[in-house]
Amino acid sequence: MSTGIQYKCPNCGADMAFDSHTGLLRCDSCGKTDNIETMAGKTVDSAEGNVSYEMDEEDTKAANSAFEKDYDDPSDTDAPSNHATFGENEATEYHCKNCGAVLITDAQTTATTCSFCGAGVVLGDRLTGSLAPAKVIPFTISKDQAQEAFKKWCRKGLLTPTDFMTADRIKNITGLYVPFWLYDLNGRGEAEATCTRVRTYTSGDWIYTETKFYNVYRKVDLNYSRIPCDASKKMEDNMMDKLEPYQYGNLKDFNMPYLAGYIAEKYDFDEEQMLPRIKERVGTYVDNYIRSTISGYSSVNIHHKNINIIKKHTDYTLLPIWMVCYDYRQAEHNFAMNGQTGKIVGKPPISKAKIAAWFTGISTGSFIIFQLLTFLLGGGLA
Repeated sequence: MSTGIQYKCPNCGADMAFDSHTGLLRCDSCGKTDNIETMAGKTVDSAEGNVSYEMDEEDTKAANSAFEKDYDDPSDTDAPSNHATFGENEATEYHCKNCGAVLITDAQTTATTCSFCGAGVVLGDRLTGSLAPAKVIPFTISKDQAQEAFKKWCRKGLLTPTDFMTADRIKNITGLYVPFWLYDLNGRGEAEATCTRVRTYTSGDWIYTETKFYNVYRKVDLNYSRIPCDASKKMEDNMMDKLEPYQYGNLKDFNMPYLAGYIAEKYDFDEEQMLPRIKERVGTYVDNYIRSTISGYSSVNIHHKNINIIKKHTDYTLLPIWMVCYDYRQAEHNFAMNGQTGKIVGKPPISKAKIAAWFTGISTGSFIIFQLLTFLLGGGLA
């Protein structure tokens, strides 16, 4: 049985958790705060429960690993992977140091809360070595703010049912750090096209059409930084993509206290498994950029195109997301909110009555306009 990491207040001994308002580790009991970036790693000793202010050199390097970027010497092959895949698939038991309860988690959970006393627990052994995230974007939106923002979002739905818009059936709101890979990639592409410019003019009684043909060649070399790709099989890819963009000015070197008070998961898919998906996405960016440079022609026919995407660097990163579960008419509807920007995505229920009324209104309006135009054109105001 393993022991989870909890962060105790050195003043009063109560649990400390990450505060999204200040970006500090905060004790709700006495108000004591600690700067996560300057602290050496406060944890509860697994044997005695005493506060410890040190982390050994190996764990520190693992928890704060970072890599340098270099685009000066691009190669034709992807950079080698810097992370290994976690091999354990069984559930694990953890002891809560607050109340002694046994917590059972699956292999992907890296931070959770005790169901009995509510204490935040970071499962540190799953965040070391090859499993340690390199970066994290901390939450900047609190749970109360997330709840209010969701209620306002519900009230904006023009075609959602009226009783859904009251937003009074929120089942739960969970702060979740979702595992992402942030990719730096180089995209090189070239294209050959035959383009035309068509001009029509009149000379005397004749109308002439002049067509000129052009051979067009384009070659681009583009760099893309920090393209996110979620690595959790539990999260819907389309929903996670729509939560973008994230503001990377708040990207931090990973420290475990950022997870205190939230739920976090380990990646299910390593960076090599997600690479084909991200290459396809960036390949579309390169293709669109090439096409945007071929403009001013009547027609464009691309008959040769070659795009090559190369991975330059990857960071295993945790990104903040609020998951909202809404109970509506005996069915659960799940929504996701960017825990940094507040952007909300999801599919709310649609009111059939409102849709019918909307179409009726359009039809009635169109009929009235048609009748009015007929009246005016027919000399009705003579």
